[in-house]
Amino acid sequence: MTEQVLANARLVLADEVILGHVTLRDGAIAAIGTGAVPPGAEDLEGDYLLPGLVELHTDHVEGHLAPRPKVRWNPVAAVLAHDAQIAASGITTVFDSLRVWPDKKAVGMDGDAPQLIAALKEARAAGALRADHLIHLRCEVPTDTVVEDAAAILDRTDVQLISLMDHTPGQRQFATIDQFRSYYMKKSGISAEEMDVIVTSRLEFHHRFARENRAGLVALAHAHGCVVASHDDGTPEHVAEAIGDGVAVAEFPTTEEAAKLSHEAGIRVLMGAPNLVRGGSHTGNASAEALARAGLLDILSSDYVPSSLLWAAFDLTRRVPSIGLPRAVRMITKTPAEVAGLADRGEIAQGRRADLVRVGLAGEIPVARATYREGRRVA
Repeated sequence: MTEQVLANARLVLADEVILGHVTLRDGAIAAIGTGAVPPGAEDLEGDYLLPGLVELHTDHVEGHLAPRPKVRWNPVAAVLAHDAQIAASGITTVFDSLRVWPDKKAVGMDGDAPQLIAALKEARAAGALRADHLIHLRCEVPTDTVVEDAAAILDRTDVQLISLMDHTPGQRQFATIDQFRSYYMKKSGISAEEMDVIVTSRLEFHHRFARENRAGLVALAHAHGCVVASHDDGTPEHVAEAIGDGVAVAEFPTTEEAAKLSHEAGIRVLMGAPNLVRGGSHTGNASAEALARAGLLDILSSDYVPSSLLWAAFDLTRRVPSIGLPRAVRMITKTPAEVAGLADRGEIAQGRRADLVRVGLAGEIPVARATYREGRRVA
């Protein structure tokens, strides 16, 4: 047996914060105590000790694979850089959100899922990963071969989560065609002429493929036991469709109405941590803070900034005083673990995995001072 004790910590449990110590044995939490500290314990000097963070949706790895428009990095090197930043942010379980977006006209926008999955497998086989990496396929519904491409991945890869995306110009995230054009031209370095072709193609493909492909992807997800998420729902019709498809997570609803209807239907509402800490959506959609005040926020996701996840939980307690730290921390640990079917983690409790993060404060900004995965320090 290997055993260690982390002591003199403010333990953020599921429903309270206590000053105490945690005994770790063979990668799991063996005991939680208060009072006298066992000999040989590591003194955490009054810092917070949280469960390791659970991230359901981040495309952060893509920024390492393509750090500039038309620049491609070594995939394994990209995965390792991403992993290091994830672990340093206190995230011990990450669902890497990989695009299945077959669109040959969309230069720089085609999905990289197979390449990144191969890189993750190689890094894992080498024992080089700090965090536990799981697969989330972000499937762009209105594309010609998305069902075929997703099926090919599912046949050879363990996928835990599938999200149903539709970035057609003029709906959901991009309420106008101009919003779509501006966002992707800036992100991908696409010329105005190339974008004209993409917009025309996307509108045509939505009409031709969206309905049939969504049904095909939902059937695939259920057949393979994947959790299903909807993406950018904005209307009652979107939510009704999600309910019919057995969706468990509503990712980034664009309106408070859609968030409310999803929440009332038992679908967990996920919003971006950057949205919260910035004080609003960068695209002008629903505010995470407003949803939290209305009692409609269930899960936070770092989306494109890994360090924002920890920051958002602490910031939420200041922005919405009725939400205490245990509840805020559940949004980045216990609740995402539960919705993903990961009953072995997400909470400081006896028998759970010893996935933990020691947190200090730099002013009002939380700092992940140490990250432990199954009792082993990884950052």
